[in-house]
Amino acid sequence: MELVIGNKNYSSWSLRPWLLLRAHGIDFAEVMIPLATDTTADEIRQYTGAGKVPVLLDNGLTIWDSLAICEYVSEQYLTGKGWPTDLTKRAEARACSAEMHSGFAALRETMPMNCRATGRQVPSSSALINDIQRIDSLWSQMLRRHGGPWLFGEFSIADCMFAPVVFRFATYAVDISSQSREYMAVVLAHPAMQEWLTAARSEAATINRSEVGQ
Repeated sequence: MELVIGNKNYSSWSLRPWLLLRAHGIDFAEVMIPLATDTTADEIRQYTGAGKVPVLLDNGLTIWDSLAICEYVSEQYLTGKGWPTDLTKRAEARACSAEMHSGFAALRETMPMNCRATGRQVPSSSALINDIQRIDSLWSQMLRRHGGPWLFGEFSIADCMFAPVVFRFATYAVDISSQSREYMAVVLAHPAMQEWLTAARSEAATINRSEVGQ
């Protein structure tokens, strides 16, 4: 199995399936394609016509979307345990993951993932505030309902989907509820997250458009 990813410091989409695989101890090889270079597009097109990372290659199968990769890994290697076993929790976890997958445009645009940066401050907007408040509310609601420490009690794909947000909130020192801060601490302390962060800090490449804030 191979997982094609971008720079660990910047590639939020790459983090999600990488975290699921690493957290469950599934063996895979990393293929890292530096983003925002003159050859990036051509290199990615060697693996997928979609032109984006991540891409999973396994037994002749190519999967080119982060959530689809997580779904495949759950079914093929985790007997479905990437999601909660309870039907109600599973439905909620999928809804949360889908919302993260398709939403929060202001957060993505204003606060790009930059794992190794700290203390960054960016201009606020009503759209950004709404995104932050929605995520804070969603996290708090799920944690209260399911008892934590993960969103649905046990570690799941939903936590992988929100892991880049955790890095973003840490980088930009976002003000959120105490319950959500506790959740962030749990996510950041996970050995796989620490492994990713260590690797991100060791990368020399800089993508200027993602180096925002003072």
